[in-house]
Amino acid sequence: MISKIQLQGVASYQSLVTLETDKKVNIVYGLNGTGKSTLSNFLYEPSAPVYQKCSVGIGPDETILVYNQRFIREHFYESENLKGIFSLSKENKEIEEKINIAEGELSTIETSVELEEESIKEEQNRMSKLRGKTFETIFEIKRKYTGGDRVLECCLDGLKRKEPLFNHIASLPKPEVEPEKTIQQIKSEVESISGDSAQRYAPMPKFSFGEHQIEEDNLFAQIIVGSKNSPVSSLITELKNSDWVRKGLDYIPKKIGDKPAKCPFCQEETMTKLLASQIENYFDQSYDNAINKISNFFGRYTAAANGLHSFESYKSNPFTENCLSQVAEMYRDLEKALSGNIAAIRKKVETPSIQVSLVVTSKYIEDFNAIINLINKDISNHNKRLENIDNELATLKGKFWELMRWDYDQTIAPFLSETAISKKIISDAIDRKNNATKKVLEKRNEIANLQKTTVNIEEAVTNINHALSQLGIADFSIKRHSDELYKVIRTGNSDADFSSLSEGEKMIISFLYFCELCRGKRSASETPKKKIVVIDDPVSSLSHIYVYNVGQLLKTDFFSSDVFEQVIVLTHSLYFFYELADSNHKRRKNTQKLFRLSKNNDGTNIKKMKYEEVQNDYHSYWTVVNDKSQPPALIANCMRNIIEYFFNFVQKADLSNVVQKAELQENRLQAFCRYINRESHSLGQNIFDFKEFNYDDFKEGLRLVFEVTGYPEHYEKMTKSIAV
Repeated sequence: MISKIQLQGVASYQSLVTLETDKKVNIVYGLNGTGKSTLSNFLYEPSAPVYQKCSVGIGPDETILVYNQRFIREHFYESENLKGIFSLSKENKEIEEKINIAEGELSTIETSVELEEESIKEEQNRMSKLRGKTFETIFEIKRKYTGGDRVLECCLDGLKRKEPLFNHIASLPKPEVEPEKTIQQIKSEVESISGDSAQRYAPMPKFSFGEHQIEEDNLFAQIIVGSKNSPVSSLITELKNSDWVRKGLDYIPKKIGDKPAKCPFCQEETMTKLLASQIENYFDQSYDNAINKISNFFGRYTAAANGLHSFESYKSNPFTENCLSQVAEMYRDLEKALSGNIAAIRKKVETPSIQVSLVVTSKYIEDFNAIINLINKDISNHNKRLENIDNELATLKGKFWELMRWDYDQTIAPFLSETAISKKIISDAIDRKNNATKKVLEKRNEIANLQKTTVNIEEAVTNINHALSQLGIADFSIKRHSDELYKVIRTGNSDADFSSLSEGEKMIISFLYFCELCRGKRSASETPKKKIVVIDDPVSSLSHIYVYNVGQLLKTDFFSSDVFEQVIVLTHSLYFFYELADSNHKRRKNTQKLFRLSKNNDGTNIKKMKYEEVQNDYHSYWTVVNDKSQPPALIANCMRNIIEYFFNFVQKADLSNVVQKAELQENRLQAFCRYINRESHSLGQNIFDFKEFNYDDFKEGLRLVFEVTGYPEHYEKMTKSIAV
């Protein structure tokens, strides 16, 4: 069943126009020129290039049969003979029963195909919802790492849409163990080798110390004193203060005469040349050598210790950050040991007679340099990464996605499992559907082969001729021309053909032929499909005598028949429209839908129509005439119809005499007069040949027709009371 028809970009359908329905019977009313023919021509051949912007949905088991002017031309105007219509014979009951059984089996198989298709669609919908939910969860990665500092945005190059992102992460194997690197570590490493902050770093200096032997020299454990052979040695030894005496030497006068000089120790004038000489001789060469050695040790040790760089130089390096507390502790211990040894050596220099001990710093230096080596290794690795940045970034991206795959496994694993199950369900359903489809083809072939033994043309000939006689038409009929063709014959004239018929007769015979085609088949091998019938204005050229009969035929043979899935009728006649519309409101609501086609300068539009809205033909024509925006041809056509309707029923006036009235002789009214005096309003489209068409002039001409014939009040009433 057709549920929606959309037309756009063809003829008067300038904008998108949609007809939506859920009913079997659909009746479309529209005056001539509003777009009925375009609608039926589209349904006649939806695939034609001119209709590329139009659409109609039908299933593979449905077919549309269209009756319109194109149908008439293709079946009658282009050849002398009718195309044959095959219909099932009712005489061969055994074959008929086999066909009925086969068609029942075909219906069952087709139902199974539909069920499998529905099963596939349901499973696909289920997986589509699950896929959408899963994609949305995984998309958190994009939202999280392409915002904020954007450090890790490089990891999502080409993966910023949901489907590619999911496909990438789902294609990765889940790591066997949880990745060691954290997101923060990966981010730090990416920052260090990319962007403005990326730079090379020099290795941090290790502490090189070459004076370890000083720390182990036994001189620091010796008590350094002067010569024991000096006369004053016993006194200095007794005083136990040789260091004090040694310092006092600097204060003994350089020249002492016969008179004693002031003693720097007792501050009395007791220092003689002899005493001064004895004191100086106490501090002999060996004493001086020892003192000089200690002083040398102090200078060398201090210089070597000063080779230790400041702690700030180590602290400021970013690679120290992860082990800063260890570096600080080892630096502090080493610095303390060195400072302590310097202080001890200084003390020995100042007081040679005391014993001091030095700390052995080799272990401190070894430990400190070991951690500096580790840091320098990180710096070296960093510099190497900068030299090979593309590979390093690729490695870090890999680490990033390993971590993401691990973190999102609780989302990915269930989806992959469900996908595998769903693929199996769909695959099995497709196999069953394909098998059923093969059986459908086999069953249709079986039915076609059965039909070849029963179809014949005679029944169609009989049915059409019977319908003609029922309509009271006896002067022509059809007969079998060959195995598959009909021929039109007139009573007493076997050479007559279809072209000899009047317009009304052509309409009748072509419509009856179409009705028989709908009931039967076009060829013996045609397999049955659900039929959708579209009938465009079957009474356009018929006398009112036949309109009722055609309406009854449509209602009994189409509307009430189970053979047809859907019927769409288009008409310009409100009388015929009334004949077809069910007067029973409840029944009409359940089975019928009514539509109205209209057109103005913006093109054709279609609207649902209530039964109560229907006016008669005469009022409809006035509605068009009163609307200046309607197409000129339609306005002129409706003026012609108004004049014909009114004067045929009221006055039987001769229009040729009316237009000769003096009031209608102005030049500006001549186009109007020529047009309404034509023999048939069917040539209304020729109004476009009149370059002088003017709405106001034609409206004035219409007013004068009513005025000169004595009905000005009627004109005033119809122009004022009939709303546009």
